[in-house]
Amino acid sequence: MKLAQVNFMKHPIPDQSTSSLDRPSDELEGQVERVTYMNEETGYTVARVTVPGYLMPVTIIGNLLALAPGEVLKMEGAWEDHPKFGRQFRVLSHRTVLPASIKGIKKYLGSGLITGIGQELASRIVREFGEKTLEIIDKDIDKLAGVEGIGQKRVDMIRKAWADQKEIRAIMIFLQEHGVGLSHATKIYKRYGQRSIAVVSQNPYRLATEITGIGFRTADRIAKQLGFEKTAPARSEAGILYVLNQLSEEGHVFYPYEPLVAKCSEILDVDRACIVKGFGSITLDGTIVIEDLNEHMDELRANKKAVYLARLHVSETGIARHFSRLISSKKSIRSIDPEKAIAWVQKRIELRLASRQIEAVKRAISDKVLIITGGPGTGKTTIIHAVIEIYRAVGARIFQAAPTGRASKRMMEATGQVARTIHRMLEFSWQKGGFTRNENRPMEADVIIIDEVSMIDTTLMYHMLKAVPTGATLIMVGDSNQLPSVGPGNVLNDLVKSRAVPVIELNQIFRQASESRIIVNAHRIKQGRLPEIKESGENLGDFYFIEQEAPDKALQIIMELVCSRIPKRFNMDPMEDIQVLSPMHKGELGTENLNRKLQNTLNPSKMELVRGDRRFRLNDKVMQIRNNYEKEVFNGDIGLIKSIDAEKQEVIVTYDGKAVPYDYLELDEIVLAYAISVHKSQGSEYPAVVLPVFPQHYLLLQRNLIYTAVTRGKRLVIMTGSKKALAMGVKNDRIMKRYTYLSERLKGL
Repeated sequence: MKLAQVNFMKHPIPDQSTSSLDRPSDELEGQVERVTYMNEETGYTVARVTVPGYLMPVTIIGNLLALAPGEVLKMEGAWEDHPKFGRQFRVLSHRTVLPASIKGIKKYLGSGLITGIGQELASRIVREFGEKTLEIIDKDIDKLAGVEGIGQKRVDMIRKAWADQKEIRAIMIFLQEHGVGLSHATKIYKRYGQRSIAVVSQNPYRLATEITGIGFRTADRIAKQLGFEKTAPARSEAGILYVLNQLSEEGHVFYPYEPLVAKCSEILDVDRACIVKGFGSITLDGTIVIEDLNEHMDELRANKKAVYLARLHVSETGIARHFSRLISSKKSIRSIDPEKAIAWVQKRIELRLASRQIEAVKRAISDKVLIITGGPGTGKTTIIHAVIEIYRAVGARIFQAAPTGRASKRMMEATGQVARTIHRMLEFSWQKGGFTRNENRPMEADVIIIDEVSMIDTTLMYHMLKAVPTGATLIMVGDSNQLPSVGPGNVLNDLVKSRAVPVIELNQIFRQASESRIIVNAHRIKQGRLPEIKESGENLGDFYFIEQEAPDKALQIIMELVCSRIPKRFNMDPMEDIQVLSPMHKGELGTENLNRKLQNTLNPSKMELVRGDRRFRLNDKVMQIRNNYEKEVFNGDIGLIKSIDAEKQEVIVTYDGKAVPYDYLELDEIVLAYAISVHKSQGSEYPAVVLPVFPQHYLLLQRNLIYTAVTRGKRLVIMTGSKKALAMGVKNDRIMKRYTYLSERLKGL
């Protein structure tokens, strides 16, 4: 062997007496040191393995889902030379065996694989039982109580974790062959128990609808390996639901029948007849609703039918029904003289209202349902404050709420009155599986004021309206020029367009607000005009544009702004005060790459947890990406990682001081939040906002996106990028089409 050809730092070096790099073995056995990369969707894994007789750990690659440090693998495969990463072993097949050496057992137990055992406890157990440790845990686990620091409670925890691992291992042998990773396999086991293999074998497509985090594509891959045909009825039915759910995530409440058939046929690679048959089955069982919308929907082409997921059809029709109920009923509180009320409240709040504000207050105390819409600085908060004071004076029971925790907190600070999230106002119960406030148990309120209504999607609006008492006054406040909700629908705009609900639109910017370039420029953007750019000078401004055509240099500028320039010049904390927003997730200036770069600079903590290709560190800034009613954290909530416990396999995240625990298997619910999408920023305000604007973002560069991003900044907004891209976005007022029928339903009220 020619040692001169080998890089000792990168290549595995075998002992000359056992093997040779010139004639690589097809078999390898070793203990996993660390998992460098793992894609939970595809199964591709890169890991480092300690192999007896090799001076350096070996890099292994292949479909090796569910690996954990400390496991011993028996592998078959082939050696490869990678031009960048050097010598590595491609695993074609493998099986896991329990470690035999004391060192291996200690690493295996301390890897966090067994809940209740961390590195320190693993050392004490192995010191006590040596090479018989795993046998003791398997057959006589109560002996662990004799180890220092282990009580009966800890023994019971380890017993359950060990039993679960044994059962999961048996299931894993089956699931791993079909591309299912550890986190997914555990979820499958928790849902179906010993029936897991039977359920997956009979209908793997159930996984796509019954288990969070397993989508249709994963289920379809499993089904293919199990021998399911492309034309299987279960596949067509699951595929249609997959496509409809994907479309709902794009904002559609329904989708036209013919284009949907074509889309499903293309995605599933089957003919029209197969898809039509699938439609028939899931329509009969009530999973979807097909409605004929002949009257208004010319765009639905020859077959003017709309296809709804059943839950969205119930929500959309329910919204129209409940608005009809509210508008046609009388107020539960006595009538108020608007002139006297205006005179009284102006003295009360020591502020003279403008004419449009006076009109809004009058309508709020006379109308049963009202929408107040306007941009920043137009006096919406003052109006809400005045309305609350008037209603309080007559003894009305007032509820205030907003879609997010941050928005409700801001509402409470502005009015001095208790405000909650809509979810808390509706009293969601995990045990009962839904909101406990509804038409059978309505809210005990005379006046309900909802802020940030543009964020409310079709489903949440329906649930909220169900709980509004028939006699209550409903006042909805929002900005119809912002992005529509993340969820399906365009509720606020549909309400305004329908003219079924009275609307007060505020356009005047008040003097104090007009001194803010953020507010002035937001209104310029809303009107399709480019923002005014402040030239650098001694006096600090609140709105800047740094021109830079090269994305790599813009990335460097963003890093400097967040990590040093803004903190030094504006005395802001880079973690708490500065939020980077981006129109996209992918690419050099997308949220994913920005998060990696910012995490490494702002939080180079040594204490970290690797999940696939993601790294979570102590004190990381993270965001919840789906509603979790059990934990009472919701899509878009931002918090900080306060602890990582390998023994308990638990991460603690604090949201506004509230500690929320996450099991390791639940970490797909959070992502890094140093940079977030503009959509996710809705309902929040940040002292400083940094926004890249580049032609690469053209698919999402729209006026309402840029407007929404700018209005998130409270004290400072800095854009960097191409002026041409900014102009493209500001001029583009063609909002992406969302299929909804709410406006037409409301017109019939």
